[in-house]
Amino acid sequence: MPCNSTIVTNPNAPEPDALPVKLPILAVVGLCDPAEGDWGRLRGLQYSSLAKLTFARLVAHAMAALLVLQTYAGDVHVAFLVGWMALLVGVLISGARFDRTLIDADRRRVSRQEMHRQTISSLFVALIWAIPMLVFSPFGDQSQRMTLWTVLAMLMTGMAVTFAAMPMATVMFGGIVGLSGVAAFLFWGEYIAAAVAVAFVLIVSIGGIEAARTFLGARVAEAGMAEKAEVVSLLLREFEEGDADWLWQVDATRRVRSVSPRFAFALGQDPEDVDGKPLIQLIAGPAWDSGHFHSSLHDLAERLKRRESFSNLLVRVSLHGGHRWWELSASPKFDENGTFVGFRGVGSDVTEQRESAEKIAYLARYDTLTGLPNRLMLTESLGAAMGYAEKWRTRCALMMIDLDRFKAINDTLGHLVGDQLLALVSERLKLIMREGEVCGRLGGDEFAIVIRDAADVERVTELAAGIISTLSQPYEIDHHMLYVGASVGSAIGPRDGSTVETLLRNADLALYRAKDEGGGRHCVYEPSLHAHAEERRKLEFSLRHALERNEFSLMYQPVVNATTEEVLSFEALIRWNSTEHGFVSPAKFIPLAEDTRLIVPIGEWVLRTACLEAMNWPEHVKIAVNVSGEQLLDPYFAETVVGALASTGLAPNRLEIEVTESIFVRDGTTAQMTLENLMGIGCGVALDDFGTGYSSLGYLRKMRFSTIKVDRSFVQGAAKDNPESLAIIRAVVAMADALEMSTTAEGVETEAELECIRRLGCKKIQGYYFGRPMNRTDALALFGQTRFRERAAG
Repeated sequence: MPCNSTIVTNPNAPEPDALPVKLPILAVVGLCDPAEGDWGRLRGLQYSSLAKLTFARLVAHAMAALLVLQTYAGDVHVAFLVGWMALLVGVLISGARFDRTLIDADRRRVSRQEMHRQTISSLFVALIWAIPMLVFSPFGDQSQRMTLWTVLAMLMTGMAVTFAAMPMATVMFGGIVGLSGVAAFLFWGEYIAAAVAVAFVLIVSIGGIEAARTFLGARVAEAGMAEKAEVVSLLLREFEEGDADWLWQVDATRRVRSVSPRFAFALGQDPEDVDGKPLIQLIAGPAWDSGHFHSSLHDLAERLKRRESFSNLLVRVSLHGGHRWWELSASPKFDENGTFVGFRGVGSDVTEQRESAEKIAYLARYDTLTGLPNRLMLTESLGAAMGYAEKWRTRCALMMIDLDRFKAINDTLGHLVGDQLLALVSERLKLIMREGEVCGRLGGDEFAIVIRDAADVERVTELAAGIISTLSQPYEIDHHMLYVGASVGSAIGPRDGSTVETLLRNADLALYRAKDEGGGRHCVYEPSLHAHAEERRKLEFSLRHALERNEFSLMYQPVVNATTEEVLSFEALIRWNSTEHGFVSPAKFIPLAEDTRLIVPIGEWVLRTACLEAMNWPEHVKIAVNVSGEQLLDPYFAETVVGALASTGLAPNRLEIEVTESIFVRDGTTAQMTLENLMGIGCGVALDDFGTGYSSLGYLRKMRFSTIKVDRSFVQGAAKDNPESLAIIRAVVAMADALEMSTTAEGVETEAELECIRRLGCKKIQGYYFGRPMNRTDALALFGQTRFRERAAG
């Protein structure tokens, strides 16, 4: 069993195969196995001596048994003596056979089962040796008892010696046999002899335990020395066989002596050409003549001059027109008279390691995509700028930049195009930086600029305007003409924050305000921005409880047949009337729901509520539900749709899922599989906002959508006879007809737009001209009151 009921993992504990360092008494006796160290291996060292002393123990037991027989021959019936002798011989032979199995114990681990078996064997031997004192002694006189006790005492002493490695056997044998003698002496009233016997047993037991600890300590030390010798041997062999290290030696005048072949090879010369030359001259290169030594060479020369030991001294050497880095260690040497005779040491070429370390240091502080400083280096630069501002009583500035519309490009055209765009953005930012201004990338599409001296506040405003203007110019990547903008937030230190963390947070608040106001602008930090951030936090808290408070409702906007103007379907639109905040615009809370992953439960509620409401409409009227990327990529989304249909009884062909093309870029395979599963049960899938962003016709080839929805911007353009809008709508209608898909024109608000869309061939129309989003009662009223009364009566 373990020494403690609870084993606590110690990070500084030795490895499992290491021998234990501490030798507690209970563990030495064998009553427990501490968590520290490999006690199975130590028991192997402990029990390996058994096999070596087996014959000696058998001889000792035989001689002692013969003395007992001689002592009580004629007094004890011969049958008892022969039986006792036979029993002793049998137990000893069985124990000896087991002991022989431990002959290789020093090369393996001994299990606790083996240890227990040996202990049981010792127990039986001790019980058999207790018989003479308890059974035979009553048949003899006092002198025979004393003779028997002397034999047993000698036997206990011999066992303590031969079982020095196993105190459990010593204690058990001495305890049982010794206590049998004590009992016999007490029975015959020989109290002094009993006391002497007790003292003898205690001395033998304690001595056996201490001898075992000494024995085990010696074996642990021997094993440790053997391991260390093996490690040293391996290290020496590795050094001799290695190519990177060499021995070097200089005399009292610092000239190279006893040049080893590898040292000469490192210098790129023959040993005989190097011997006797000054060490500094050999490794200084052209600096030996010019006198312009690298600082590390000065350091080496000083160490040699002061005759002091040094270790792992990094020195830059110049060999054959190039630079290498050596790591040198050496100690001064003195002769028998105490006279300084030079240095002897080792060296190694660590150029590759140093270059790797420099590369790691670069990667730790620079962004690999853009080559700009990363967040760590920007933070360090900001800290230095704030220290400079405090020292010289001036100002520093932090500007945070976020690209507008980058996410749409990254989602639509993919990360490769997005990465190329970020690289071009970084190049433009570098061009407008001045001395004392550090531009870096924080991550994603966020950049930052640290201005060391911002005493001229106008420079911050001027730079922000330049950033927005420069980054808003078009980018051409892979035959795509891309447009992004930039939003900038700035904070001045120490006015807006006396610590790096505070300035970062306040500049971020200013940036968030710039984004919230539509982007493409520069906002300066104001204390009131904290209230704006607090408002967003409260809005998020309320949004998390909106479902349980029944604060959401659905509005329904009709989609009609372009020719007959019959209602074909409704699009479900969520609205939130918060108890704390009143009516909250979907443009405000839906992005917040997506950021916080609340869109998944909210979307499930929308789906179930819309399906339930659609059951009140004529059977040919469908319901369309918008689904965000977060919902569609949820692994349980298909199950949610099936559950909503099953619980409401709505036919699958009456449900249309509306998605945007960006979700295919985020995880096209998962999204496509999910939508195909829904189409497989009969649901329709509409591609919303087609034509905005950077659409790819590949999506139409990959999936058979039921509907393509044309964005309202093209509808308005076509009504104004814009050639591009007209061409796009005609192409979409023609393509949809060829692929057997329907087209829906969004945002139709005037009769002119209606007539234009009809001429262009769109099958369905949605917009304020036919109805704004309406509540469930108004939507139901579009079908007449008859059906409503029939349902109510049912």
